Amino acid sequence: MNIASLFSGGKDSVLALYKVLEEGHEVKTLITISAENPESYMFHVPNIKLTPLQAEAMDMPIIFKTTKGVKEEELKDLKKAVKEAIKKYHIQGVVSGAIFSNYQRSRIDNICRELNIKSITPLWKRKPEEMLEEMISSGFKIIMSAVAAGGLGPEWLGKELNHAAIKQLFNLHNVCYICTAGEGGEFETLVLDAPFFKKRIEIIDAEKIWDGQSGVYDIRKAVLVDK
Repeated sequence: MNIASLFSGGKDSVLALYKVLEEGHEVKTLITISAENPESYMFHVPNIKLTPLQAEAMDMPIIFKTTKGVKEEELKDLKKAVKEAIKKYHIQGVVSGAIFSNYQRSRIDNICRELNIKSITPLWKRKPEEMLEEMISSGFKIIMSAVAAGGLGPEWLGKELNHAAIKQLFNLHNVCYICTAGEGGEFETLVLDAPFFKKRIEIIDAEKIWDGQSGVYDIRKAVLVDK
């Protein structure tokens, strides 16, 4: 099936993309929506500007659109982007990295239903620890790009998620219940390399921005390097 990938550059969207590629689907384009509102209900915000670089690393086209990020209204911008993918790339489905969020999944499902294409959610209800362990064992390089939950301090910003870090993260489960998936904004991630990347991303300049309770690892310059 020809599909488009809803792509934030974080662990969930990259793993979902990896899964559909493994299943033999042809990913014609990535779709990234950049929200001006940091509290967007639908879209990942930290370092979203790097998704075109990730697309280049994968040698895939990308449809990159902006939205004000107003709740529910931002769905209109997503629908326009999906319509563009249908027109330009003749896609028959959309893959997303939804795991537990009924809010996100139901709205993506509705858009796909209205446009008569399939909504694909290969990660739905999977165990977060199992997924992270799978990614690390498969050669994904993932860093923390933002944190906003009890137990997650500035030392996590920019931290690479290896097996030891995953164990440490899941030991915080009793402190911040759903931080194990991060789908509620407890943390955000950025994927710098994956098995299907043609090149990997190297960070040249970045800054930890911490406000006392939450923070962002702001990447100011990154480049592609050979693997």
